Amino acid sequence: MKIKLGTQLILEPTFTDKTEKYQCKVVDLDDQFIYIDYPMDTLSNRTVFLMDGMQLRASFVEESKAVYAFQTEVLGKKSKQIPMIKLALPPDSEFLRIQRRDFVRVNTSIDISVQFEEERYQFVTDDVSAGGTAIILNTPVNFKAGDEVSLLIPLLFNNGDIKYVSTLAQVIRIWDKGSLTIASLHFTDTDDLDKQQIVRFCFERQLLIRKKTMS
Repeated sequence: MKIKLGTQLILEPTFTDKTEKYQCKVVDLDDQFIYIDYPMDTLSNRTVFLMDGMQLRASFVEESKAVYAFQTEVLGKKSKQIPMIKLALPPDSEFLRIQRRDFVRVNTSIDISVQFEEERYQFVTDDVSAGGTAIILNTPVNFKAGDEVSLLIPLLFNNGDIKYVSTLAQVIRIWDKGSLTIASLHFTDTDDLDKQQIVRFCFERQLLIRKKTMS
């Protein structure tokens, strides 16, 4: 995967409680680093000053219209004809192609707490996305398709942080997947921050799965 001069990047801070996106352009690069102009906040159109060591998720649209994303870090500043910010350029294997749909679903196991009326259950997910999750029902449940349940989802990130997402969800269907019984749930009240945290979690898990399959 090659990033070219002039490529437009969207940057999203990965370790923050705020939902923020910055737009910038690649103005110089080499084999290890990308140099960008000072980014602008996509909502306020104000210049954003990035601190050294700041962790970011960068995404861009390639010439073929495919969307790619990668993790990067602010490594400093540099001045040539214009002021620039130096970002780490990961190896090609750490670029992820992002599916062109709202929420990318990743197969991963997360402990999840489910409450329905007065009953509380502990299950493990079969997959998760920012739009919903599928859980493995290892015990009988009282809820059925169409019911609303309350969820508490702990998200463990690569840096050791744990974020808890609390949301309501609608039971879409309960079905058999081989020897497993699965309940598909659609999140109904996640806010932008919750969605950002789940997207970040899914991105990290995708990258971890890719590294394992390549090793």
